[in-house]
Amino acid sequence: MLLKGVKTRVIRPKDNIVDIILESLNSCGLTIEENDILVVSSKVVAVCEGRIVSLRDVKPSGKAVKLAEKCELPPEFVEVVLQEADVVYGGVKGAILTLKNGVLQANAGVDRSNAPPGCAILLPEDPSRSAREIREKIFNKTGKKIGVLIVDSRVQPLRLGNVGVALGVAGFEPVIDERGKKDIYGWELKFTRRGVADCLASAAEILMGEGREMVPIVLVRGAPVIYTDRNVDAAEMVIPSDECMYMGVMRH
Repeated sequence: MLLKGVKTRVIRPKDNIVDIILESLNSCGLTIEENDILVVSSKVVAVCEGRIVSLRDVKPSGKAVKLAEKCELPPEFVEVVLQEADVVYGGVKGAILTLKNGVLQANAGVDRSNAPPGCAILLPEDPSRSAREIREKIFNKTGKKIGVLIVDSRVQPLRLGNVGVALGVAGFEPVIDERGKKDIYGWELKFTRRGVADCLASAAEILMGEGREMVPIVLVRGAPVIYTDRNVDAAEMVIPSDECMYMGVMRH
């Protein structure tokens, strides 16, 4: 499998993400081939979709002010997090643990890094839809069927450092079910499902970085995935909380 980071210019609100992808690939001397996968940062997708909030225009609620004091965060920022989160579990210094679209994330994905001064960038409204639209437009312009992966970064319980997480997928199966298969000694796998989309997201994250790299796109070639033309739903990558080991243990 080959991964190539794709450097871009500074991306601004209402830019056309597909034009940026194709222009940036060309500038890097790369072309799209059949069954390539394009991994795209959720942040640049969100910027192109206009998902930017000016914190100066946000009036924090009493709940936001109280949580902001506990977490030592600006109350305006916390108010945006509360509005974006599906569930808020609590907070520590510098971060609020939330559930957003079935994914445990800090601050509901709301981020001030690489955002214009005084602003915060939200997640794309519907990452799966964004992935499908990018895939369709790439096909219309190049005639190539590809996979598209919209990704963000997150931390994991008791592990130091960020890894990638898949938010939206198009063109390939995000999870491969291994249940019922046998291991090398003949034991049947009872629980194993491989999160290939998350694995690819983490591989791309190594090249993307978190700061001034300006590499929000990674071209993946030769990925061992199952390609599909069906509409993939991000919910397929989510496990219900009552089946999740972490959530189940904490609940009891």
